[in-house]
Amino acid sequence: MGMFSESVDVVCTPAGQPLKLQWAGRHYTVCAEPVRWYERRQWWAEERRAPLGSGPGLVDHEIWRVQVQADPRSAGPRDAAEPLTLDLSRHIGSGRWRLLRIHDALRPQTA
Repeated sequence: MGMFSESVDVVCTPAGQPLKLQWAGRHYTVCAEPVRWYERRQWWAEERRAPLGSGPGLVDHEIWRVQVQADPRSAGPRDAAEPLTLDLSRHIGSGRWRLLRIHDALRPQTA
């Protein structure tokens, strides 16, 4: 399992669930029901102070575990065969997405 933080572009359903993503120059489609949970973050190490009433988003990270299949048009023959399981984090305030973990041995090579 690889663990890091890298920006990804995510397209969501109207309910906010990940549907498609772009990462490392390739396009992926979510191919199984994603799972969502929240993790505590060390906000005191990242923020100078916590404004009153700012608990949601400040204290917790929204994490999604998704299984994705590479779009055959943007993937090599090996990438298109096996789905990847990824953990994504969405920053609640900005809506930005980060790739946190790769649970599979194979991952795309950056160009």
